[in-house]
Amino acid sequence: MSASATAFLEARDFLLRHREDYDAAYRGFRWPKLDRFNWALEHFDVLAAGNPQPALWIVNEGGAEQKLSFAELKERTDRVANHLRELGVKRGDRILLMLGNVVPLWECMLAAMKLGAVIVPATTLLTRNDLADRFARGRVRHVVVGADNAGKFAELPGDYTRLAVGGAAPGWRRYEDAYGAPARFTPEGETRADDPMLLYFTSGTTAKPKLVLHSHQSYPVGHLSTMYWLGLEPGDVHLNISSPGWAKHAWSCFFAPWNAGATVFMLNQPRFDARALLDTIARCGVTTFCAPPTVWRMLIQQDLAAWKVRLKQLIGAGEPLNPEVIERVRAAWGLTIRDGYGQTETTAQIGNSPGQPVKPGAMGRPLPGYRVALLDADGKVAEEGEICLLLDPRPTGLMQGYQADDGVIVPLPGPAYRTGDVALRDADGYFTYVGRADDVFKASDYRISPFELESALIEHAAVAEAAVVPSPDPMRLAVPKAFIVLAPGRTPDRDTALSIFRHLRDSLAPFKRVRRLEFAELPKTISGKIRRVELRRAEAAQRGDNRRGPLEFWEEDFPELR
Repeated sequence: MSASATAFLEARDFLLRHREDYDAAYRGFRWPKLDRFNWALEHFDVLAAGNPQPALWIVNEGGAEQKLSFAELKERTDRVANHLRELGVKRGDRILLMLGNVVPLWECMLAAMKLGAVIVPATTLLTRNDLADRFARGRVRHVVVGADNAGKFAELPGDYTRLAVGGAAPGWRRYEDAYGAPARFTPEGETRADDPMLLYFTSGTTAKPKLVLHSHQSYPVGHLSTMYWLGLEPGDVHLNISSPGWAKHAWSCFFAPWNAGATVFMLNQPRFDARALLDTIARCGVTTFCAPPTVWRMLIQQDLAAWKVRLKQLIGAGEPLNPEVIERVRAAWGLTIRDGYGQTETTAQIGNSPGQPVKPGAMGRPLPGYRVALLDADGKVAEEGEICLLLDPRPTGLMQGYQADDGVIVPLPGPAYRTGDVALRDADGYFTYVGRADDVFKASDYRISPFELESALIEHAAVAEAAVVPSPDPMRLAVPKAFIVLAPGRTPDRDTALSIFRHLRDSLAPFKRVRRLEFAELPKTISGKIRRVELRRAEAAQRGDNRRGPLEFWEEDFPELR
C-alpha cells in the first residue's frame, strides 16, 4: 500500500473511531497530506480485492434488481477502463456521463478515475442547448449515454466517442462490448493528487452555469467529512434519494459510502411512491437514509410506525426541515433527522453529526477539516453573515477553482472562500441557514438561477420584461414564479399565459421550469434595477394568505400541458 493510501486510511479510521465524539473528531482530525493518489486504484481496488460484500445494490420498481460485490465491481470496472482506453480515452480527456441509476454509471466513474480522465456528470433532463454548452465549455471528447437519450445528441456534430448503454442507437457503439475487454487493468503512469477528476456545471447568478473543477484529492478524500456527517460505518446499507448528474449524487451514492466500506443502495422509481420506498427500505435492511425535504414531507403522510425498519441514521439535505416533520419521524422510529450543509464546490462543510444534540432548524456545526466563519461585506466576523471557509490551511474538500470559458482555472481570491450563502451562528457554535446572498434559490432540491429563467422568458415575443422569484410550495419547498411585463399590444389573459408556458417547456429542462406566472409591473430602484426582494416578500405574503394575484396563472391549471 502506498504512503498516500495509508495516510488516507489513517484519517478515515480516526473519524470512524470518533464518530459520536464531535469535540475529539473536530479537534484532532487533519486532512492527509498527499502527493500522488488515485482513489479508484489505491482505495476502492484494495477494498474490493476478494471482498464478497455488496458494493452496489440497485432495485427497480417491479422487483428486478442487481447486486454486485466489491470484487465483482472491480473486475467489471477494469474491463470498462481497458475498453475505454482501446477507444482512445486518454489521461485528461473529458467524458460526458449522462446516465440514470444503472450499473454502468458507477463502472464509468471508477474506470475514468483509473484512466485519469475527467468526468463531466450530466442529468438526463438536459436539453439540446444545455448539452451544447457543456460540449463547448467543458471540452467534451467522449460521451456515455443511455440509448434512450442518444437522440439528444443528433444536432451535436463532432469527432467525439459515442457509447450507448442499454440498447442499440444508430451511429453509437454498444457500451456492453466493454465486458469482453481484458479483466486485468494496468495504469499508465501515476496520478497526482491535484490532477483534475470531476467537472461539474452548477447554477449561478448569470445565464451560464459555473464550471466547478475537483481533483483526485478534493472529492474522494474531501468526502471524509461527508462520511462523518452521514454517520456511515463499514457494512452499512446506504440509500440516498438524489438524481445522477448532480453533486449530491456523487457525495452520497459514491464517495462517502465507499470511503466507509458501506453498500450503495438505489431504488429506481419512474414516479415517486412513498409506500413502495418504505417497503423497500424495510425489506432490504437499509441502515442509513438521506433524502431532501420534499421526500420527507411525502413520507410523513404515511403511518411510518407500520414499517419495521433497521435504520440507524436519518439525514435531510438541500434545505432545512420544519420541526413538525422531524418530530413525526422521531415519534414513529425514535430517530432524529440530521441536517447539514455543503455545495458543489465543496464536500459537507457543516452538519449535525451522529450522537450530538440537534437544534430544530439548525444545520449543525463545522465538520472536521473545515474552519468556518461568518463574514460581512468588509470581511469582518459577524453574528449573521456570509458562510466563508478560511483558507489557511486550505480545506482538502474545496474545489480547485472555477474553470473560465477559455479553460483557465480561476484562483480563489483572498484569505477565505465565500459560499454566497448567509447564516446565523449561536453561542453553542450551531449555524442556521438564512438564505442566498444573491437571488439563486432551490426548488425540489435543485438550484435555480433566476437570470437563466428570465433569459428564456424574454425570448418569447409577448414578454418585455420578467423577474423570477421563489414561490412557497408545501411539497417542493418552492417553485419558480415569473412576474411578467408584456410587450405593447399583448393581452394578459389565459391564452398568453398558455403560450408562455409552452415556450418554457421547449426551452428549459423540467427541473428549471417556471410553474407560476403573474402579469404585473415590476418594482425598480431609481437606477432601473428590479427589486426582487420586494417581489419575494409580496409572493410570500400572497401564499401565506392562500390567494392569487388578479392576473396570476399556474401551470397545473392547464390540462393542455399534461
